[in-house]
Amino acid sequence: MEPDRIADLLEPFLASSMHSFEPCHSEARSAGESVLTVTQLHNISTYIDILRRWNARINLTAIRDEEEIVTRHFGESLFAARHLFPPCSSVPSGVDGSKVADVGSGAGFPGIPIKLWAPEISLTLIESNQKKATFLKEITRALTLTNVNIQTARAESLAGVSFDVVTFRAVERFESILPVAANLVAPGGRLALLIGETQLPQAQSALPALSWSVPIAIPASQSRVLSIACKR
Repeated sequence: MEPDRIADLLEPFLASSMHSFEPCHSEARSAGESVLTVTQLHNISTYIDILRRWNARINLTAIRDEEEIVTRHFGESLFAARHLFPPCSSVPSGVDGSKVADVGSGAGFPGIPIKLWAPEISLTLIESNQKKATFLKEITRALTLTNVNIQTARAESLAGVSFDVVTFRAVERFESILPVAANLVAPGGRLALLIGETQLPQAQSALPALSWSVPIAIPASQSRVLSIACKR
């Protein structure tokens, strides 16, 4: 897919609350056009090509349409990324080298788009399925991403390891993995959930010790929200 078309599709996810920010990347296309750089857009295009090729062999995503891949996968992931690592803040996005873990990474969402948005972070992708983990290694190599660790294991096996940010994209049955994801969050760290609005009360009830922020509606989605909780 052409980078310009990708930028157009992603605009609702990136522009709605970005008006107070100026593009801070030297490669940015131009003010008002996209907060993504030319390199970021090219990497997303490459990612889509590889994902579609692999998806013909293994089930990485049920979504086949290119434009829907952009909006459902990249849009949702980058929406989370720009809330976790705002652009042009007093500390540029990800420059602190935050340790981020993506639990049940699957085809790499939201973890890899977050890394594309904030390349300075240290990213751990946790995926127990060997074939999906192999795909993640291929994407990491193709996009020449550095400081990315792929754990072909269940999240439970990482007991004792902690992260500044843990991301989790909720599916239909998420109850058992949610406490595991929360246990990976360091004190003072954040758990970021991409979740259905009707699922959120159940998630909050399962983790009452966390301090939950007001959920943020994801643009162009079917009642999905971003909810960020802090561990005291």
